[in-house]
Amino acid sequence: MTVTEPELDVENGQPQQSLNTAAARNLATTTKSEPQMQGISSRWLLRLLPWVQASGGTFRVNRRLSYTVGDGRVTFTSTGAEVQVVPQELRELPMLRDFEDEEVLAALAERFVQEEFEPGDVVVAEGQPADQIFLVAHGKLNRIGTGEYGDQTILNVLANGDHFSYRAVLESDDYWEYTVKAVTPCTLLRLSQEQFEQLVGQSDSLREHLERFTSQPPAKQNAFGEAEIELTSGHEGEPELPGTFVDYELKPREYELSVAQTVLRVHSRVADLYNNPMDQIQQQLRLTIEALRERQENELVNNRQFGLLHNADLSQRIHTRTGPPTPDDLDELLTLVWKQPAFFLAHPRTIAAFGRECNRRGLYPHSTDVNGNKVPAWRGVPIFPCNKIGVSDKRTSSILLMRTGLENQGVIGLHQTGLPDEYQPGLNVRFMGINEKALISYLVSAYYSAAILVPDALAVLENVELGREG
Repeated sequence: MTVTEPELDVENGQPQQSLNTAAARNLATTTKSEPQMQGISSRWLLRLLPWVQASGGTFRVNRRLSYTVGDGRVTFTSTGAEVQVVPQELRELPMLRDFEDEEVLAALAERFVQEEFEPGDVVVAEGQPADQIFLVAHGKLNRIGTGEYGDQTILNVLANGDHFSYRAVLESDDYWEYTVKAVTPCTLLRLSQEQFEQLVGQSDSLREHLERFTSQPPAKQNAFGEAEIELTSGHEGEPELPGTFVDYELKPREYELSVAQTVLRVHSRVADLYNNPMDQIQQQLRLTIEALRERQENELVNNRQFGLLHNADLSQRIHTRTGPPTPDDLDELLTLVWKQPAFFLAHPRTIAAFGRECNRRGLYPHSTDVNGNKVPAWRGVPIFPCNKIGVSDKRTSSILLMRTGLENQGVIGLHQTGLPDEYQPGLNVRFMGINEKALISYLVSAYYSAAILVPDALAVLENVELGREG
């Protein structure tokens, strides 16, 4: 007869006197959580944007007629350390707006000379003859002028793609009214008035275009570039009142709903046998929808057609004065969206960088309560985190400030509700059948877009440094 030795308690080496937990678990039912997903974020942008119904799948933004002044950013190409301006991008200069002669633009681009400047170098000095035009290929510069009381003040910051000043090559006996000084290492392209006039003398098309540009009277427009509405006020008696009308853009922008889709597949054996205590299809669907919503927010920020970072008006983009995001920079951003600003949006690391700058100055911004969540705020405007705003390899990012709502002429989200097989607003789940391999398929689709109703509804603080190593 075989005698079984009693099992020993592992911890104290004594004979075991009861059933251990490892064996007991064979008869127990484990308590399980739903599947977790690290990629789920707070998605504040989706929660904060007012969503407008786009019943026809397209939303048209009608605006008053605005005149294009051609003050956009110029694009460059580089081969090693050599930088060249893209010839077609010279149309961003007001004097070359709508100029179509590609050969002349190419010849003009070749006449630009590359120059390098170190921090502190003066590019142009106030009072010197203005006989050159500069394009900023890389770096940051301060445009410094004389203030109201004779002191020197920073008028604005110039950075990649900016230019100054095109009128220097159009007018003779002109002088710089400001000083431009490099803040960081800079690469600039320079065109002299002599080179420009030489090309004008060789090209009839360019000469005729410039004559039309300089001779035509400027269109009557308000401070926002919109066609002026003639009014009179403060008059007495019976003067003749001006006649007027409100002109509209002839080709208003239309936003079509974009889509994010995937086909979810679940084996019928899994759905039949392993559906307790949790519905396998529902859990698969829940995580798939979470991923679609994350992609939706990413598109609303980064899509080149309708994303907020790419569609902010060029006049609504500014740069930091020193690099890191300071209270001064956020104040400057508020001057661009001063009519009912709703919220800032920034990467969590950018918010941390702003907090460090506040700490350095001895400032302690108040937080605000938003639906039970405490979020930081500046001047009473909440700052929400969004990890969809990218951080570059050089540790730079952007901060967005926006006004929202259709009634406020702000930023709005676009979707369509009432879809067939709608599962959530703007999202539907359509059964696609079971194939010969017993796979159940569902088409999951989310439809969305975003629209900026007027340019001053959105502003971007660009090239924000998150801090230097060491």
